[in-house]
Amino acid sequence: MEVVRAKRAGACYGVQRALDMADEVIADGGRAFTLGPLIHNPQVVADLAARGAEAVESVDAIAWNADDGAGEAPAVVIRSHGVTPEVLAAVRERGFAVVDATCPHVARAQAAAAELAEQGCRVIVVGEEGHPEVEGLTAWARQAGGKVDVVASPNDIPEGLYDPVGVVAQTTQRRENLEAVVAALTEAGLAPIVKNTICSATRQRQEAAAELAAGVDAMVVIGGRNSSNTTRLAEVCALTCPRTFHIESADELDPTAFEGCARVGVTAGASTPENQIAAVEAFLKQR
Repeated sequence: MEVVRAKRAGACYGVQRALDMADEVIADGGRAFTLGPLIHNPQVVADLAARGAEAVESVDAIAWNADDGAGEAPAVVIRSHGVTPEVLAAVRERGFAVVDATCPHVARAQAAAAELAEQGCRVIVVGEEGHPEVEGLTAWARQAGGKVDVVASPNDIPEGLYDPVGVVAQTTQRRENLEAVVAALTEAGLAPIVKNTICSATRQRQEAAAELAAGVDAMVVIGGRNSSNTTRLAEVCALTCPRTFHIESADELDPTAFEGCARVGVTAGASTPENQIAAVEAFLKQR
């Protein structure tokens, strides 16, 4: 069975940057926390916790107070998805050492959302309600005085909109979805100001995955089930390769699922490190 990896797959610049920053903090030997999972990869998050960087859900969950003489302040690593301005302020107010590992593409999207709000736009965020990156985008826009709506598709666009309307996208959205929302707004008689904040790494991975999926008998997509970009990859692959499997690790693979396959494609989300991809490839090549 031939195993072929997509031309673009695995950890992107923003994820690798966040991991490198967390590793540096751990190497210094002090206490460290991440606000939420650093990246959407459960295995990586568990490894970070085992090495000294525990994920917590809120600033209040960190048991340290400068007034108690509790020693040096722990480092708080801001996850790659970014946080709201209120959370960032709370981290600084508690006196923690801030290590901002927000992906530069996400930071650019936050700035774009705030800029549209400052221009007086009703801000439309194309993305997944409740996703940490989307929560950050909406919060940065609202801090700048804007009213914000999150839409997952054209069906979610609220009625009664009027210009000026601005649009930003969660960085891991499919380009086609952003274009569909913009087209629907235009058809409604609006003239949206569009900030295409979709990350190029996301687009490149989706395009490479689609190209590979069209020429294989099965596709394996590796990455956290809570990873938006990995979920999008699996959706893209399934469009042309119905036998698509979204897994988090090689342990989930069932050899019988590949019976009759001559060629199997492998891709991975932007939060998937090389060692996890290699483990899956090794498993498949043994079949």
